[in-house]
Amino acid sequence: MTFRLSRGLSRRRFLSTAGAGAISTLAMPYLSRAADRPVVTSGVQSGDVGADGGVVWARADRPSQMLVDVATTESFANARALPPIAALPESDFTAKLLLENLPAGQEIFYRVRFRDLGFTGVESEPVVGRFRTAPGDRRDVSFVWGGDVAGQGWGINPDDGGMLTFATMRKHRPDFLLHSGDTVYADGPIKSEVTLPDGKVWKNLTIPEKAKVAETLDEFRAAHRYNFMDEHLRAFNAEVPVFVQWDDHEVVNNWSLSKQLPAAYKERNINVLAARSARAFHEMYPIRESLNEPGRVYRTLNYGPHLDVFMLDERSYRGPNGSNQETAYGPESFFLGPAQLAWLKRGLLNSRATWKVIASDMPLSIIVYDDAPNKKGSEAIAQGDGPPRGRELEIADLLRFIKTSGVVNTVWLTADVHYAAAHYYNPDKAQFGEFDPFWEFVAGPLHAGTFGPNELDNTFGPEVKFIKAPGPGKQNLPPSAGMQFFGHVRIDGVSGQMTVTLRDRADVALWSTTLDPKPV
Repeated sequence: MTFRLSRGLSRRRFLSTAGAGAISTLAMPYLSRAADRPVVTSGVQSGDVGADGGVVWARADRPSQMLVDVATTESFANARALPPIAALPESDFTAKLLLENLPAGQEIFYRVRFRDLGFTGVESEPVVGRFRTAPGDRRDVSFVWGGDVAGQGWGINPDDGGMLTFATMRKHRPDFLLHSGDTVYADGPIKSEVTLPDGKVWKNLTIPEKAKVAETLDEFRAAHRYNFMDEHLRAFNAEVPVFVQWDDHEVVNNWSLSKQLPAAYKERNINVLAARSARAFHEMYPIRESLNEPGRVYRTLNYGPHLDVFMLDERSYRGPNGSNQETAYGPESFFLGPAQLAWLKRGLLNSRATWKVIASDMPLSIIVYDDAPNKKGSEAIAQGDGPPRGRELEIADLLRFIKTSGVVNTVWLTADVHYAAAHYYNPDKAQFGEFDPFWEFVAGPLHAGTFGPNELDNTFGPEVKFIKAPGPGKQNLPPSAGMQFFGHVRIDGVSGQMTVTLRDRADVALWSTTLDPKPV
């Protein structure tokens, strides 16, 4: 269901129209015994926020109706009650509501509660969240990005403070989080204890479903619910919208249609696993759903005059993780796939935003092997030094299009490799040079093992301007080692300059650069 207000609505008009539907949630009838009420189990989230609104999400513990009140003040004076929507077992008791036609550049407060379907006088305690709609004018924009959460068996450890990177990011009060994927590690069991090299013991919170790899729909759902147990993640979600994409670990490591599943899996069909994962993923995040392709992850998010974000899906349409050495473009070398590539070209060409951020769930030139121990097969884009081959053919075509079409101010943001880096792509040092220079920034993990650095492919001429990684012999460092990284982007509303800073979980600014925009 959609809450609609008149188009071009100002805050003043919003308040005047909301008055007729104003309610007092605190006056609603509640039972005195908390055990008799529904429970909001996983906090609240908002996502895919634009100038006119966004999506809100919550989950109950039983069949119920989600009730949402929306206001432009924290006091919820003159709040507007929205139509209820069902939270049923078929969706794991989750519910999402798209709020549209809200005032641009406005702090929006929403309040969620659940009403028991069997006993309509019984409601949960309310949980409050907020988001800020995208600006209609050239104000400052600030956001954070990163990926990789609860990977390699490093779960929620209260003794280490939990998922502290989310608390650090929250202090910056960003407009949104660009989540670059590996939102969960469905293929990574969480043990109660892990002995560290120094003899200390890492102690995880655990749930039964995370004792094994996820195969059933309920196990995929539980992988997401596990992360929501962290207090820092819930507090972050209540205040910062998420623009989310997926990568491999939402299903299984390095998955493509050619994936041969490990022996731990009783379900042997990768398509079945991917379908169950996709359903859980869309249930658990506040994504604006596509009407022409239900379940689509790639989409454009417009965040005011200075910023368009192009969220890519580099999993659903890729060819097999083979050798990828083709010199002619075809199904074996698909990565984005023809339809998504055409969509991205159209979006970049039509964008009037100062900056076009391409949110890629995998890096362009960092080599990621499908069979890492034996350095065989291709998992990512890079195929090794030399002219474009395999999946690099799509990127070469895209970069050539950006140059010849006069598209300016593109920046690539990514995660996946579990270390922080800044790459400047220089056509003068590339094997394929038909493109304008651009930057790629790598951040993460947000809460997982730290690895790297990986080999770099010279096809598109990347120059390493910064890197922080454990180095040889120090792989899979736990979050307690402190090498958890996120990126912070700030766009100046007046000048349009973009400042990109790479930070660690202690909020130390490791490296920063300011980019001057070209005229659009």
